[in-house]
Amino acid sequence: MTGRELHVVFGAGQVGGALIAHLAAQGKSVRSVSLHRPAVLADGVDCRIADVNNIEAAVDAAEGASVIYQCLSAPYTKWPELFPPMQRSVIGAAERAGALLVSLENVYGYGPTDGVPMTEDLPLAATTVKGRTRASMTKELRVASESGGIRIAIGRASDFFGAGATESTLGERVFAHALSGRKADFIGNPNLLHTYSYVPDIASGLATLGADKRSIGQVWHLPGPETVTTRALLDLVAEDVGHPIGIRNVPKLALRAGGLVSPMMRGLAEMAYEFEAPFILDTMKFEAVFGSEATPLVTAIADTLTWYRSNGVGE
Repeated sequence: MTGRELHVVFGAGQVGGALIAHLAAQGKSVRSVSLHRPAVLADGVDCRIADVNNIEAAVDAAEGASVIYQCLSAPYTKWPELFPPMQRSVIGAAERAGALLVSLENVYGYGPTDGVPMTEDLPLAATTVKGRTRASMTKELRVASESGGIRIAIGRASDFFGAGATESTLGERVFAHALSGRKADFIGNPNLLHTYSYVPDIASGLATLGADKRSIGQVWHLPGPETVTTRALLDLVAEDVGHPIGIRNVPKLALRAGGLVSPMMRGLAEMAYEFEAPFILDTMKFEAVFGSEATPLVTAIADTLTWYRSNGVGE
């Protein structure tokens, strides 16, 4: 590593990997920390293999960091057990390094908002298991910050989509199905406004938070493509693939019934409220302070479909 500030990214998955590439492209000194070596890593990135459940391993991996990004994820069905201890290790690493901790979050902590646009000052009133887990993790970050242990900035995004985000709501069951001529699987009402966050925009937003001191101590909603209805989004997908896209709607009762035997189905059923009312992420606070170069929705969709095609889908 050079004498430049060191940016350490914990997690090299769908967002962490994009963030690592984005920071490297900006010419920053970057270290990737994950349980397994990423399949693709930008030139010049220092790769560390570490189990962040071991706080000393996390501390060692983050040695010398000026900025740490928490982009970790836990298995969807085991969030309450596995996710909070992972974050605690990263908090410990940030304390020992004296680094700014930029933490990626979703919006589960807010709970149902009955269609009211989500702003950063909304209370964390989650009603689900995963939502309460997310809210408690946010509280731990705030406590660590208020005690003077670390400096934090929190970046929140809505449902992810983009290259590699195959398991998301707007993932393989939509884009791969569309390319293969099958119906898109969907939960809830597709005619409602719904914010989807594009992975490269999330990465760019996190990098901005890590580079600007105005981010410290606050929550920021990360900009992304314009919010439209899911049906309108699927119409843009249809234009790209050249044929109409039907929707196979999965009823909530079916999810609940499946949840009796499948933890994943149970998890989807618990978050179904996101698709039963307008679900809009307000990003004006970020845009007013830092500006925004978010990707237009049509471009984001085209680039996502290109990634699926490059991986043999629809051939």
